Amino acid sequence: MPSPKSSRRAKPPTEQLDLLLWQPVGLVAGVDEAGRGPLAGPVVAAAVILDEQQPIAGLNDSKKLSAARREVLFDEIRAKALCCCIAEATVAEIDELNILQATLLAMRRAVEGLRLKPAQVLVDGNRLPVLKVPAEAIVKGDAKVASIAAASILAKVHRDRLCEDLHQRFPQYGFATHKGYPTADHLAALQQHGACPEHRRSFGPVKLVLQRP
Repeated sequence: MPSPKSSRRAKPPTEQLDLLLWQPVGLVAGVDEAGRGPLAGPVVAAAVILDEQQPIAGLNDSKKLSAARREVLFDEIRAKALCCCIAEATVAEIDELNILQATLLAMRRAVEGLRLKPAQVLVDGNRLPVLKVPAEAIVKGDAKVASIAAASILAKVHRDRLCEDLHQRFPQYGFATHKGYPTADHLAALQQHGACPEHRRSFGPVKLVLQRP
């Protein structure tokens, strides 16, 4: 009989699906996002349906992986998953809807863009997009469910690559380094150069710069 301590050990994402309360028969898609906090660029969401016959080792919350490891897993997920989709909500949509609603919109687009229709969708966090299939929100799901972990990696790598492109267009802001997050260097560049077209006008630090006389 396992000791109480060993029975409480954290299970890897691939085993956590057994803990879910309900699992309809059919394909399960994991969904996660990247880019809610930055001051610039789109918010990105990904949806992934993994292939049980082609397991992927090392899936985890993208924030717990190195950039190099995420890049390797990005290619492996794209190669081995039954299907996946990466979608965005634009800066204009973020400013119009607010960041939460824009994130949910990107998630819905990712699910609707899947080549195969899932029987169930598992979403990281505590809010669900409006979907036409059953869905469940799972707090810290990117550390519990393999398909959500895979989605977090796709979304993170895709958004980081977008920030590299932004850096080529607007090198004065340093997007390649801070990825749009409100670091001291980014805020200083914002004060010095003002906002570029890819800055989110509805976010406080950008709004303050735009209101300067």
